Amino acid sequence: MKDNTKRRGFVFKTFKEESQSPFEKLFEIFKELITHTSGDFDEAIDWLRSLDKEYQLTDDTYTIDDFIEDLKKKGYIKEEIKSDGTGATTITSKTERAIRQQALNHIFGKIKRSGTGNHKTKSSGLGDEHTGNFKAYQFGDSLDKVSVTESIRNAQINNGIDNFNLRENDLVVEETLHKSQMSTILMIDISHSMILYGEDRITPAKKVAMALSELITTRYPKDSIEIIVFGNDAWPIEIKDLPYLQVGPYHTNTVAGLQLAMDLLRRKRNTNKQIFMITDGKPSCLKLPDGQYYKNSNGLDTYIVNKCYAMAQQARKLHIPITTFMIAQDPYLMQFVKAFTKANQGKAFYTGLKGLGEMIFEDYETNRKKRIKG
Repeated sequence: MKDNTKRRGFVFKTFKEESQSPFEKLFEIFKELITHTSGDFDEAIDWLRSLDKEYQLTDDTYTIDDFIEDLKKKGYIKEEIKSDGTGATTITSKTERAIRQQALNHIFGKIKRSGTGNHKTKSSGLGDEHTGNFKAYQFGDSLDKVSVTESIRNAQINNGIDNFNLRENDLVVEETLHKSQMSTILMIDISHSMILYGEDRITPAKKVAMALSELITTRYPKDSIEIIVFGNDAWPIEIKDLPYLQVGPYHTNTVAGLQLAMDLLRRKRNTNKQIFMITDGKPSCLKLPDGQYYKNSNGLDTYIVNKCYAMAQQARKLHIPITTFMIAQDPYLMQFVKAFTKANQGKAFYTGLKGLGEMIFEDYETNRKKRIKG
């Protein structure tokens, strides 16, 4: 007797790298370089030419000049006239978006593919987010939540196919969750220490900001995110400005950043509000009522530190948790962050640059599971 049973199993094949055109290969590198050069096209191309000499990225059939020409044709760069009358090549909004998308894929891509939660609340009820779980129909349940397929299946099991009869006790409804909305302020330290000690800390920080911004604006459009930078002062920047963000010769006015963040969040109607703060240094600056600056970089200044604690307590009263991502592990700075976090009842992560994006993503997901009240 012939066995018609099909054998099943895994088929292993030699890995084949996804085919990319010469332009696509160079564009991936270019997006990384333009982020490091804070949007300086000429510097990015100089770096690209150096890499080409060392690693033979191009050949006679497709050169760096061909790549530049394609960037123009595809709308990634444009020619502008400066105020002094000279010409300059700059990136376009299309490139800015491509950089944010690349940051999202690099930083959050692995986590998203692993099936991490989709920002659902923990409470079941009359919501609009499907859970895949079912419960028996009860009086008052919305009829549009009745699962027709599951209910018919129950009727067949309970009454048989020949005597099909759909009764109330056969009906089931799918449980749903309330979608929560979150207003997030991301504070980025741009004081001079973010590029000191031979380590570029500002580039990873702005990559995280671009990735988080792209994630929220594309995947969670009901949420909002605003970016604040703080040095001697604090000011908001647009998402489109992130690739051009640079460190300045500033001290660290943490209080000014927190004041601006809370002012912006007060205007939001969303119940869920939070502040993420990326910093590597101690608070070393305050702006006095007369407009003068009080600065002290030697150790932890008691006057400045106490003002920070007061801001943390004020945010707590407004139900605004602050999550601090400390890109430094000096013991005395960690003690400050610990006390600051206690005053706010928030959270703190003491981390290097590696894994910063994953931690911010996980914390955003966790915080957003809170259910809106009232």
